[in-house]
Amino acid sequence: MQRNFLETDRVTVAFGGIVALKDVSLSVVQGKTTAILGPNGAGKTTLFNAVAGAVRPTSGKVYFQGADITNASPSRRCHAGIARTFQITQPFGGLSVRENVMVALAARGVTMKEARAEASTYIDFVGLNAKAEDPARILSTGQRKRLELARALSTHPKLLLLDEVTGGVDRPSIPELLDVIRRLREERGITIVVVEHNMEVLLGLADNAFFLNRGEVVVTGSVEEVADHEAVRRIYLGDADVAA
Repeated sequence: MQRNFLETDRVTVAFGGIVALKDVSLSVVQGKTTAILGPNGAGKTTLFNAVAGAVRPTSGKVYFQGADITNASPSRRCHAGIARTFQITQPFGGLSVRENVMVALAARGVTMKEARAEASTYIDFVGLNAKAEDPARILSTGQRKRLELARALSTHPKLLLLDEVTGGVDRPSIPELLDVIRRLREERGITIVVVEHNMEVLLGLADNAFFLNRGEVVVTGSVEEVADHEAVRRIYLGDADVAA
């Protein structure tokens, strides 16, 4: 059976008696940007954790480039080409922007001399040249998000999972951040899966979407189709008992 670039097959994740994901099946096409939508507690970050290897599914399978990675370690998945960012950024505050990226490169076994030169490439790509020698602790939220993108780029990802990429970012800084994300796909050929609450952002960024509620897939389709679905509108308005 030929599989898509990334697939989850009936993935369930339970923590004791709490079911965070239930029989979630989704597929991501290589070269596309896919959005994961849903209210707080819908299971979006748990899904990312299952793909990245931070949690193991209670049942179901995860496939990447046709290979079963359900039981693979996070480091093995990283080496295979899966990278992620986090909703709450956690840079090394006492290190410079450049040093933060160099740490990520060192994890690949790159020498310090090579890491310094290579880090410049990623820092330039995300537009942080002017901040390269500044300590990460003084960066704005938007700049920290771009630093996370630079660190993720240093792993040479084929698939990038972006968790709430515009969360906490001041509105004037969002367009430039989104431009960086578009260039990741257009210039670097990276397939992107993004969790994002801002529907306006997704309408100009993603090709298709999956809507989760209470750990289950409710609606799939283009971003426009999902945004216009009656169940999605009602859930976002507060009626969480709506069925698909």
